[in-house]
Amino acid sequence: MKKLYIYEPAMCCSTGLCGVSVNPELLRISTVFNHLTKNGIEVTRYNLTSSPRAFMNNRAVHQIVKTKGVKALPITIVDDQIVKMEAYPTNEEISCFLGVTEDYLCMEVVNENQGGCGCSDGSCCQ
Repeated sequence: MKKLYIYEPAMCCSTGLCGVSVNPELLRISTVFNHLTKNGIEVTRYNLTSSPRAFMNNRAVHQIVKTKGVKALPITIVDDQIVKMEAYPTNEEISCFLGVTEDYLCMEVVNENQGGCGCSDGSCCQ
């Protein structure tokens, strides 16, 4: 399975969903990443404030930020390949990058061996 990483500009928290006004684009990315993670797809967000080492450890990202500055962020990488800069990927792009249907982006895909809530024993764990 492919791995997707987003290197984001500095934000007050790891998701950017704090404060009085929430950026709808950050809310969308957060929601999509939560659903992808629940469906077993590896996606990671690196915020310049909370994960500066990740920016230093990725040579390509480090070089881009060094030459273009933070205006190049966010940078999206799929399997070590930069696929988008300066804007968050759309849901359609994420689906294409990962080779999954858009269902993976908006809902938890339930395994047939699980109950409707995702419990492995077939019961509901509410």
